[in-house]
Amino acid sequence: MVFDVLYVKYLRKGIAMHLPRVQRALISVSDKSGLAEFARGLAATGVEIYSTGGTRKSLESEGIPVRDVSAYTGFPEMMDGRLKTLHPKVFGGLLCRHDNPEDMKALKEHGILTFELVVVNLYPFEATVAKPNVTPAEAIEKIDIGGPSLVRAAAKNHAFTTIATSAKQYPEILEQIKAHGATTRELREKLAAQAFAHTAGYDRAIAAYFAGQQAEEGFPGTIGMSYSRKAVLRYGENPHQKAALYADAKSAGTTLVSAVQLHGKELSYNNYLDLDSALEIVRSFAEPAVSVIKHNNPCGAAAAGTLAEALRKGLAGDPVSAFGSVLGMNRVVDAATAEVLAEPGLFVEAIAAPDFSPEALEILTTKPKWKANVRLMKVGDLGQARQPWAYRCIDGGLLVQGADVLPDPEAEWKVVTEAKPSESQMADLRFGWAIVRHVKSNAIVLCKDRMLLGTGAGQMSRVDSTEIAIKKAGDRAPGSVMASDAFFPFPDSIEKAAAAGVAAVIQPGGSVKDADAVAACNRFQLPMIFTGRRHFKH
Repeated sequence: MVFDVLYVKYLRKGIAMHLPRVQRALISVSDKSGLAEFARGLAATGVEIYSTGGTRKSLESEGIPVRDVSAYTGFPEMMDGRLKTLHPKVFGGLLCRHDNPEDMKALKEHGILTFELVVVNLYPFEATVAKPNVTPAEAIEKIDIGGPSLVRAAAKNHAFTTIATSAKQYPEILEQIKAHGATTRELREKLAAQAFAHTAGYDRAIAAYFAGQQAEEGFPGTIGMSYSRKAVLRYGENPHQKAALYADAKSAGTTLVSAVQLHGKELSYNNYLDLDSALEIVRSFAEPAVSVIKHNNPCGAAAAGTLAEALRKGLAGDPVSAFGSVLGMNRVVDAATAEVLAEPGLFVEAIAAPDFSPEALEILTTKPKWKANVRLMKVGDLGQARQPWAYRCIDGGLLVQGADVLPDPEAEWKVVTEAKPSESQMADLRFGWAIVRHVKSNAIVLCKDRMLLGTGAGQMSRVDSTEIAIKKAGDRAPGSVMASDAFFPFPDSIEKAAAAGVAAVIQPGGSVKDADAVAACNRFQLPMIFTGRRHFKH
């Protein structure tokens, strides 16, 4: 057999996992972030660097010794760079098995060098097609051919070849080469898995682009999704269910998945669901707002002049249900807000907010009885939701729809009753309409002073939801407004609301019995608005 001297040396020491020694690196990248430092470190260890085109020129401009692949293969780059690395003298050096005598004999006979390290990232296809008015010709030129081939070859032969596809991988690779002259088998296996995921995601992006060109009413012919595991959770909705969290690499907005946990136990599956719903509510408000979520429905919510005031009002909406809830806030949590949370009798599972002031962190992690357990999630600037599509798995398939994130233009609302809402009622009607879209259907909410007083969620009958919301509001119902996520099929809900003292109603309209609903409101002198848009949430 033909072995490298270092290979034999390490075999004698019983640590053959560090083999083979990295003698040569093939580098060809579009994204040159961190490349100069990495290549300079490789060169310092004696690694010979081979490169192509723009990458070679970039390394040369940094004073890093580099050899031209074309000079090695004896075959020039051509076709505007479309053909440069696809050559047996390149791929033979990537795919050879260093412990296979026939492979090593073939290399010697044909003058093929080994490449123990490949550093490749691909043409920026996704960034290109994301630009407005990109042409098909421009998109096609960003479909990498040689790059994915190099990545796959090196990843396939990871027993002997190290593959780097991201600048984030450079430090660990360089550290091991400096320490051992080689990388460990464990690292090569990890990098190979990441490499195959990288090329798979790249191919999915290309497939999605072409499927989009054949879309029907905006829906592509096929959907490819790529998510990376971020955490394995303790369990799912129930202890007997396994669960994990996966991150969408293409997500660019501020999300719970990208949040930084500042304190507390790890989040559970249910925590993630509830906190995501909490953030979805508060991000739609311009003024300070708080949402209180229990079992994925708001049991409290409020908007006010300060976050502390909004929190106090939100918790007062349904104090019993608020115990053990999760909170969403759209402002940095300050000391005044933290002091409200530290008051006796309150227990909170988790809080998501743009950030927490140092004073608030000190209070929340030292004062309440639950201080050691509460999860504090720093989300960053919320902005508006950016997810354009909503997905639901069903047995055997996937349902896809446009996400219900569009605002409802108030200019399209219509007052359909004889009585007109007052200015203060309009403020509450706006608030109620902003909240009810986040409640499970059939959904009814009662609100007053921009505060959620009662929620009726997920009932099979709208009148049942109305009765539950009225019961939750109790003696606070008089003077409140009622919001419904869909039309009233009968006037009975309005009659019950009027009997409880509800002062105004907002709903989409659209029922064949709308006239009966309008007549009921006129009978009780209740203003009612039709928004023209339904907000079912199943």
